Amino acid sequence: MTYAETIDYLYSRTPQFQQIGAAAYKPGLDTVEKLAAAFDNPQRDYKVIHVGGTNGKGSTSHTIAAVLQAAGYKVGLYTSPHLIDFRERMRVNGEVIPEEDVCSFVERYCRMPLAASLTPSFFELTTVMAFDWFSRSNVDVAVIEVGLGGRLDSTNIVDSSLSVLTNVSFDHMAQLGNTLKSIAGEKAGIMRRGVACVCGETNPEIKGYFLTAANERATPIEFADELPLADSVTSTGDSIRFEGTSFGTLDYALTGDCQKQNGRTVLAALGQLVKQGFVIPNQAVAKGFAEVCTMTGLMGRWMRLSDKPMVICDTGHNIGGWELLSEQLKRLPRPLTVVLGFVNDKNIAPILPLLPADARYFFTNAAIPRALPAAELRDRALEFGLDGECVPDVAQAYRHALSLHFENNAVGSVFVGGSTFVVADLLKYLSTAGA
Repeated sequence: MTYAETIDYLYSRTPQFQQIGAAAYKPGLDTVEKLAAAFDNPQRDYKVIHVGGTNGKGSTSHTIAAVLQAAGYKVGLYTSPHLIDFRERMRVNGEVIPEEDVCSFVERYCRMPLAASLTPSFFELTTVMAFDWFSRSNVDVAVIEVGLGGRLDSTNIVDSSLSVLTNVSFDHMAQLGNTLKSIAGEKAGIMRRGVACVCGETNPEIKGYFLTAANERATPIEFADELPLADSVTSTGDSIRFEGTSFGTLDYALTGDCQKQNGRTVLAALGQLVKQGFVIPNQAVAKGFAEVCTMTGLMGRWMRLSDKPMVICDTGHNIGGWELLSEQLKRLPRPLTVVLGFVNDKNIAPILPLLPADARYFFTNAAIPRALPAAELRDRALEFGLDGECVPDVAQAYRHALSLHFENNAVGSVFVGGSTFVVADLLKYLSTAGA
């Protein structure tokens, strides 16, 4: 198969949550365990840092990978979803998987007898693809981001050296439950007996639950926000500065409000890795924090695309993310235009009241079946005093938003977000437009 044919096979022959949502979700590890076994369980060939949580797990995973890479380790990184190119999901030392390796894996799978009956999901197949490629690449360590939940997620067949849980908030309730405790139970499923676990945030509602789960597994557990990891954490505009850490002063390239806590979580995780024997010099931590985006290809996290007007995009898409994003939107230069879209299975009722009433809106929808129609979003937004136009194409909505500001001497700000897939459509458009 050519690469184009292989990608078409992955998208058309395997159920993909990114496209169709809950219908593609296959809880349980039986299929992925059989698939991994058919490839000789490649996930056992290297150390694994397993990163779960509701928000921040992508930024945390990328930063840990960048630091370890700067420290001289050969590092695999598996994250999801991708924004522009499927191959973004799996990297070794920042480089995406080559097209020929994607083709080779799928061809080997298709030749296996179990391919006729196993019917893995898109995520199950791509997870094992990543594990297999990391093994073939002889990585020293792989940073693996949980896809959804934890306990029944396809990535949860690894024997991790460290578990990281960034936080717990409401998201994917249809799959994970309607209470923080039920969601926490799924997230805690990545804890391993006797293997240290770092939790990013101390939530009084579920801290006791995590402590009980850790005790049952004899798992050493610590909460990053309770540790003296830095003397001060301040925003400088272009970075977040961590002073007084055990690794010296650090300037973090990620500038969103959430990154203050994500950075602390990374510091706690690095402390655990040092205890395990990883050699992580101060300069490696500084480089990983300062250059995480260029070293790992991270995109879409309070990402500044332009200065005149200021254009920001962010993949935050649930209530936990929007509680922080709404505060950042208040600080953006006015006038403010928001290009907004969501997926149709997202509970947006608690999100819409957080959006600024003084902004001009272009309601849109990403080019996926799961997208909430722009007209429906506009009608629901009107209930909260948010007015604007429907432009059911992200690139066109973005062009309309820019034109308003160029007509006004390019002052003010444009924000694009609401859904990871809205940001993905924007970045795809900009990459093809040469922006």
